Amino acid sequence: MGNFALLAAAAEHAEPVAFGFITPGMWVALSMTAFLAIVIWQKVPGAIAGGLDKQIAAIRAQLDAAKALRAEAEALRAEYAAKIAGAEADAAAMIEHAKHEAQAIITKAEADTTQVIARREKMATDKIAAAERAAVDDLRARAAAAAAAAASQLIAAHHGASADKALVDSAIAGLAN
Repeated sequence: MGNFALLAAAAEHAEPVAFGFITPGMWVALSMTAFLAIVIWQKVPGAIAGGLDKQIAAIRAQLDAAKALRAEAEALRAEYAAKIAGAEADAAAMIEHAKHEAQAIITKAEADTTQVIARREKMATDKIAAAERAAVDDLRARAAAAAAAAASQLIAAHHGASADKALVDSAIAGLAN
């Protein structure tokens, strides 16, 4: 019975009506129609569409700028990659050149060392030969001095004044002829 009383009370309650026919739902519909008419009369949809078009244009411009920046960045990356490759090639060439120079320096040093050794060997050989010649000359001079001393002693012992006179006379006779 409690539910029946509620239903009966709801049925007795009437909805307010204005001018005898405008219900609250009609007031809402009427106000919405007036609002939409004012919105259309003031060209709000065009303004909204224009604003959206401006936003779309701005976004497209930003996308185009981003594409241009990306292309520029790709070009810079390619340029720097080429520079790096060139630098690596230059470094490799410099290393190779340095190796060749080092090898040339080593070869020249070896040749110079060989020449210095040969020059010093020749100098030593020349000094030894000079020392041998000096020793031989000294030995000859001593031998000659010893022979002269021995000859003078022999001559003094075996030759007298008469033998000397005969030798001098034969030497003079040899010169006259």
